[in-house]
Amino acid sequence: MAITFSMIKPDAYADGHSGAIFQMIEKAGFKIKALKLTYLSEEVAGKFYEVHKERPFYNDLKKYMSKGPIMAFVIEKNDAVADYRKLIGATNPAQAEEGTIRKLFAKSLEANAVHGSDSDENALLEASFFFAKTEMF
Repeated sequence: MAITFSMIKPDAYADGHSGAIFQMIEKAGFKIKALKLTYLSEEVAGKFYEVHKERPFYNDLKKYMSKGPIMAFVIEKNDAVADYRKLIGATNPAQAEEGTIRKLFAKSLEANAVHGSDSDENALLEASFFFAKTEMF
């Protein structure tokens, strides 16, 4: 089994889509290993997205991710990263396949409903950013 890390972003959480998103995740065969409702300050969002520091969207991303609560979670399944990225769809919801989380719940490229790790290595790093080992089951 492998893990991946995800977040339900501020807009999707505020719009009440968390339950429907988790239902899709569990229906797709993922098991929730850790879950928390939290708030990212701009500073913490900046640390999490530090890999994008040189990108033009970095400051807007920090502001967006700190505008309200997020739900951070770790899920488990064989091929977790690849399977989850298929379930969430393309980063740009306009390009996401029908039936994917982003097609159903995203508002825009920035407000794209969920974050999903892009590799097994990043999944472990991102999960440990939010959760201690004693918080993942």
